[in-house]
Order: sequence, then structure tokens, then C-alpha cells
Amino acid sequence: MPNIKSAKKRLRQNEVCRLSNAAKKGAIRASSKAFDTAIAGDDQEAKKAAYAKYCSALDKAVKTNVIKKNNAIRNKSRAAAKLSA
Repeated sequence: MPNIKSAKKRLRQNEVCRLSNAAKKGAIRASSKAFDTAIAGDDQEAKKAAYAKYCSALDKAVKTNVIKKNNAIRNKSRAAAKLSA
């Protein structure tokens, strides 16, 4: 445990950020799985909606520096290829 006041504050801040980042990564995983199940189905509107939700989750994670920009671009590109195939 830290003894210095600023180190104690950083410990609290790191815990809050860790939980926030975990929630954002969980949202990415959930929307990715939803997109994969939508791709397996036949409904085109559901596929497009799931793709939009997945891209939105990726963009929000990039905006808050949870994942890197090129990581999101790569995942969106792969998802778009699945959508068009």
C-alpha cells in the first residue's frame, strides 16, 4: 500500500480507470459476438444494425484510448468484409 498522499490518489484513479476500461472492452466483445450471430442469420437489416453497433463500440474505445486506432480500423475492416461476403 502506498504511504504518500499522491500515490494513494493514483491508486484510486487507476482502479476507476481499470473498471471503466474493462466495461468498454466488454462492450466491444458483446457487440462483436452479436455481430457474428447476426452474420450467421439471414436478416440484412439486423446485420447492418449489428455492424453499426460494433463500429460504434470500437470508435468509443478509441476515443478514450482503451484500444489503439489501427486496432479498431483493422477490426472494422474485417467486419465489413464479413458483412459484404
